[in-house]
Amino acid sequence: MKYLLQFSTRAFLTILAILVIAIIISRLSGYGLYTGIPAIVALTLIAVYFFNNPKLKQFAFTIWVFVFVVSAMFYPFLFDSWGGFDLAILIVPLIQLIMFGMGTTLNISDFMRVFKMPRPVIIGMLLQFTVMPLIAVLITSLFSFDSEVSAGIILIGSCPGGVASNLMAYLAGGNVALSVTMTSCSTLASPIMTPFLMESFAGKYVPIDFLAMMTSILNMIIVPIVAGIFANKILYGASAWLKESRWLLLMTFITVLISTGLILIENYTFGIFAPLKSGLIIGFALISVVAFAKFVITNLLGKSGNWMDKVLPVVSMFGICFIIGIITARSSEKLLSIGFALLAASIIHNLAGYIIGYWTARLSKLGEKSSRTVAFEVGMQNGGMATGLAMNVLKSASAALPPAIFGPWMNVSGSVLASWWKRKEIKEPGKSS
Repeated sequence: MKYLLQFSTRAFLTILAILVIAIIISRLSGYGLYTGIPAIVALTLIAVYFFNNPKLKQFAFTIWVFVFVVSAMFYPFLFDSWGGFDLAILIVPLIQLIMFGMGTTLNISDFMRVFKMPRPVIIGMLLQFTVMPLIAVLITSLFSFDSEVSAGIILIGSCPGGVASNLMAYLAGGNVALSVTMTSCSTLASPIMTPFLMESFAGKYVPIDFLAMMTSILNMIIVPIVAGIFANKILYGASAWLKESRWLLLMTFITVLISTGLILIENYTFGIFAPLKSGLIIGFALISVVAFAKFVITNLLGKSGNWMDKVLPVVSMFGICFIIGIITARSSEKLLSIGFALLAASIIHNLAGYIIGYWTARLSKLGEKSSRTVAFEVGMQNGGMATGLAMNVLKSASAALPPAIFGPWMNVSGSVLASWWKRKEIKEPGKSS
């Protein structure tokens, strides 16, 4: 195995060197358009190598983002439309799928845990919905971005914590239960807080429809998460009937029937709930998929294990990458002109969140584990949610650019910080808050 790994690394570096030479030759020969092919292959090779390397796996997502960004920059038609079908329509369903995946990792106890550890949750949420949007406003005043990009920066600062913070808290030796609770609570507060903050701080840049943004968050984020919580019960519930074939098939049939019925019903029939229609359709459809998959995998094939926990992260990763590709294809020229400035803005915003989150927690007498957790929760926002709102509510690919830059950077910085903290001994092992 040792020699096989060495050979694989040697082969990887050899192929990578050949691809780099091909990139240089294509650039020097004046065939710049063809540079994209070896560049995409090289980045894909690096992403696969990272994904299969335990020490580098946590950075694989960022490399995959580069694969899709480069693909969209060189060949934007791949992310524009297929056979007349506008791919931008897929953004909301993909985010709903990602949020459903988040829901499958949650249960009711994650929300109830706030009563056991209220202080760190309150500290984190206050910082999340005050400091982060205010820093975003400050950044827009420091950089000369146009109105839509400025609104996108404030939007990412006004969003709740991202689910990636839970992984980072785990890697850093933080309080994972607290992280999950904080993400859950800030997400539940987002239908009110995010539109309010956008109306307060971004209204001078773009028109903000409070009600439209609130219902979009409910449809795109909350409804799929609730559906995911039901799926969690189906997957991991202790009740004996949840393992019986007849009940799994019955749930599959009922949820397919409901999802199909919702598609056929006219929007006006829903009344005030019409904006939630797509979320309900996706939610019930995915519950049916989970129930049927459990029937096949557990009852027919006799397999066990947390197979959903392995599938959904990969699906979510490629969903986010594809969304970023769609946004990049629509704003490639602007990205070339302001990309480095946006990266600088994301670094400032993200780093300020980590520092303020950690030291506010420490000054509030929280333990080291909880302080690390608060740092990740404050510093890492839900980029997928910001992207969906930018495209679906603000109707602006330019406003979606900041989330497309901020999101991958947060994963890079979070991984680095988590790795650094993991090597630092926690001197108060008895404390968890």
